[in-house]
Amino acid sequence: MSEWKKICLVNDIPVLGSRRVARERGMDVAVFRNSEDQVFAVLDRCPHKGGPLSQGIVFGTSVACPLHNWTIELEDGCARAPDEGCVQKFSCKVEAGIVHLDHTELATLAIDVTPPRAGPGSTTGALGDASFDVQAPHTA
Repeated sequence: MSEWKKICLVNDIPVLGSRRVARERGMDVAVFRNSEDQVFAVLDRCPHKGGPLSQGIVFGTSVACPLHNWTIELEDGCARAPDEGCVQKFSCKVEAGIVHLDHTELATLAIDVTPPRAGPGSTTGALGDASFDVQAPHTA
């Protein structure tokens, strides 16, 4: 039997918007609300390049990643064709206007996924990575 964790009121999530839920371990979970007041929860990381899905545009039962416009189905966490890949989905329910997420899933699913890194040293993990070369501006 699932143990459910109270997250927020449905009305705390903007219509066609989201809210992030921090976890003790692992990346945040994004909780979405569509125009029909359906609520969905997925890891806040696009399967393509790790973009923050919580900052995407919600339409129907999907969200568009803000980085490269991949469409992620919120019901199963998978990218819509022709794109491929899935993000971890979390069980959620709404009772009496209160959003709940499965406590065990929050504590155990996708806890080893790391946030994407960008900028110098992102591929090696070292700041000031010598392989990062800034080109001088072009002159006339």
